[in-house]
Amino acid sequence: MATVPGQLIWEIVKKNNSFLVKEFGNGTASVKFSKEPNNLFNLHSYKHSGLANKKTVSIQSGEDQSVVLATTKTKKQNKPASLVNRSAMKKEFSRMAKAVQNQVTKQNS
Repeated sequence: MATVPGQLIWEIVKKNNSFLVKEFGNGTASVKFSKEPNNLFNLHSYKHSGLANKKTVSIQSGEDQSVVLATTKTKKQNKPASLVNRSAMKKEFSRMAKAVQNQVTKQNS
């Protein structure tokens, strides 16, 4: 089963989707934000989209001062149930930051 290219998904969902939030900016300019999962910057753009990109990272707070790091698997794109790899970390902040950095750089290479 072939997957749909990310650029095509972005062209379909960029005008209307349930995660899109439009706010008023300076003057008459409007600013677009996104509430979609795996979008760390909450900006409505193809670069930061969690829906259109194959490799995404999400960092959420867990229970008891832990951090949950969720990354998507590139080989499971057509199986949504097993798409996300979650790992909980309960270390001190500097060790958690280093572990997140190592996981993300390993994921992107």
